[in-house]
Amino acid sequence: MRLVIQRVTEAAVHIGGVCAGSTGPGLMILAGIEEADTEEDVRWLAKKAADMRIFSDAEGKMNLSVKEMGSVLVVSQFTLHASTRKGNRPSFIRAARPEQAVPLYELFKRELASLLEGRVESGEFGADMQVSLVNDGPVTIFMDSRNRE
Repeated sequence: MRLVIQRVTEAAVHIGGVCAGSTGPGLMILAGIEEADTEEDVRWLAKKAADMRIFSDAEGKMNLSVKEMGSVLVVSQFTLHASTRKGNRPSFIRAARPEQAVPLYELFKRELASLLEGRVESGEFGADMQVSLVNDGPVTIFMDSRNRE
């Protein structure tokens, strides 16, 4: 599973012109699920994202997590598993099929919500979504459950 985590002052996802989810100060998380992912990958990344200290404290140091600072907007993003090795058209062969990806995506949202006392909104898996955000910092972090650094 791959995540792109962005610290934001605001973010929103619209589907068909209707706001499906938004957040004020907090995190915008793009989540991509691949064939090899398991529930253990999901739980590890949810905890890591919730505990990541990327918000500034009173002294300007990144010492606070989203638990202390805001909420989260999660959007499914199968293109995080794009392979650009051959040609000019990306291949998405590693991305999980919906029958596998949807349950893991829903588990990721539930795990985050349990860690953040429900402060999680989201887009809709597989929908054509328009995402807007104001990246704060900018702070953008990439995580992959296959490369646990």
